[in-house]
Amino acid sequence: MVDGYARKNLQNVRDSLAAATALAKLCAKIRCVRKDLTDQSEQYSLIWSNSKFFIYDVRPSSRGIEASGVRVGTFVAQNVETATRLSISCLKNIHANKTSSMPNLQQIDAIMKIYSPLLVLHPNDKFYPSSVNWFFSNGALLYTKGQESKPVTIKPNGTNLPQGGNNDGSFWMDLPSNDENKDRVSKGYLNSARSYLHVKPMYGGTFTDLALWVFYPYNGASCAKLKFIKNIKLGRMGEHVGDWEHVTLRVSNFNAQLWQMYFSQHNKGTWLYASQLEFNVGNKPMVYSTLHSHASYPHVGLTLLGKNGVDIKYDTEWSPFIFNLVAYELISAKYLGSNVIEPPWLNFNGQWGPSIDYNLDKELKKMRDILAWPLKSLINDVIKVLPKHKKNWSGDEV
Repeated sequence: MVDGYARKNLQNVRDSLAAATALAKLCAKIRCVRKDLTDQSEQYSLIWSNSKFFIYDVRPSSRGIEASGVRVGTFVAQNVETATRLSISCLKNIHANKTSSMPNLQQIDAIMKIYSPLLVLHPNDKFYPSSVNWFFSNGALLYTKGQESKPVTIKPNGTNLPQGGNNDGSFWMDLPSNDENKDRVSKGYLNSARSYLHVKPMYGGTFTDLALWVFYPYNGASCAKLKFIKNIKLGRMGEHVGDWEHVTLRVSNFNAQLWQMYFSQHNKGTWLYASQLEFNVGNKPMVYSTLHSHASYPHVGLTLLGKNGVDIKYDTEWSPFIFNLVAYELISAKYLGSNVIEPPWLNFNGQWGPSIDYNLDKELKKMRDILAWPLKSLINDVIKVLPKHKKNWSGDEV
């Protein structure tokens, strides 16, 4: 017979054993890591918060093709919304060959066949993508500063384009000079379109980024929303020749699963996890191209970019005009060396279109004439949020 005191002691022993067992299991999952195998981290996306407590996802502070930091799913909990520097670290891949786990040509092709996105073009957009070679073969011109009266027809694949150098305004491309051809080429040719694939290591070679670039010969004019006026045409503002857009697939090198996808949106962009993407055909994520501006969004709808009631409109809609990005050309994968030959046009560092000098006073006057007086003072705010071209090649996306 066990009295109450002994029973209580027995329960305490059992509780202690249970706690010791749980601690032992936890310790079995904890490893000490040398400092030289770690890298600095930074807070990233918010996981959960209340008014006094914040939990953030953590990623390496240094990211890009040459960066060694490895993202391992750690997080940080803190009582301030923004921390300037985190005490928590991430792992670092110090292996000399950080690309040993990267996919070969056959594996890249397999990944593309499974995950290549479907790009849905806006039904009212008249400016479609084309291949670069179609653009060149249909009369695209190369201009040289100081010799503007003597443009040169660009050869297929851009074999006569200047190579290297800086984008100092010395060279630029333009549409054909003939008005009829200019109008035709500006509209693109979807049947010729290709996605141009750039493959690069990310997070110390533990992930592969597949950036799929799409070329549009022309980008149409923007529209704005001002306060209660839903649709204001901005004249020709926002138009330009040579519009490059892209999305990026981030695939794990451990199991080849799609982990994240990046949607480029001019002066910003959006990362989404695979579980947040829209899939209508197998494992191929959907991408919706906005009217005229061609920014990429994961879902149908209207997005407004701006502040204080002054917004640029980005419209996406479902349409039968769909470009399967599996029609790709691999243009760069540095880790594969001579197995990938970069096209000559990739090393052209000039402008893919002329710097269009709009008569802003004239364009603004068109809008002032149709706006009510309280909104006229907001016109200059519209100009401040017009999208600006963004490039990203060797680093991480924003």
